[in-house]
Amino acid sequence: MTVQDHPDLAELTARVERLEALDEIRQLAAKYAVALDMRDLDALVNLFIDDVGVPGRRRGREALRQWYDTELRHDLLGTAHGVLGHVIDIHDADHASGLVYSRNELETESVWVIELMAYLDDYERRDRQWFFVRRTPLFWYESDLTRPPLGLRKMRWPNTSAHEGSFHDAFPSWREFCDAHEARQGRLDAPVPAPAAPGTWISTLRRHSAVPRVSSTGRADDDPRNRPHDS
Repeated sequence: MTVQDHPDLAELTARVERLEALDEIRQLAAKYAVALDMRDLDALVNLFIDDVGVPGRRRGREALRQWYDTELRHDLLGTAHGVLGHVIDIHDADHASGLVYSRNELETESVWVIELMAYLDDYERRDRQWFFVRRTPLFWYESDLTRPPLGLRKMRWPNTSAHEGSFHDAFPSWREFCDAHEARQGRLDAPVPAPAAPGTWISTLRRHSAVPRVSSTGRADDDPRNRPHDS
């Protein structure tokens, strides 16, 4: 006698496994913030698959640990990453994707920086454990705490040129909304589409577009081809 012989039990088992996956993936984002802020780079990189892609066409956790060690020494004395909303789409038993908002406090030698960003994530389960495959950072603003980032070019890291972030680049709806206003015609005459199918909310929101190539750190001089954790 197996679970498959009892449809109700099979459905219950599947629902429990989905809830466990959602909780473990949420823990990934929380653990990432803590490990990053406490500079435990071993704990940090162990949240990723063992063959994770790293900027510079490198691969593996040791290469990722070196990348973080280098980046965290760029005029960055302390950090506190606050995990906000976390949307997760479960695709199958071993694959999922997510969108995580993060509001952060960053101490530099000269100013206190506030930051708002989001991560586009891919997750994979290996040996019954969930890991990050890739985190794509989308930045809205970085600014001196005493100078709110009003206007354009909201990425204002100390001693660098102000520039635009990538916060809206992954979401065609932003440009569609702005274009409709500029054309002085709305979109409310079109019928409301059906809700996204289970496991497709994020991809539907993003109109099934490709993951954008963005700066891996938010700095204007960072090569967008060097996205961290890209497989």
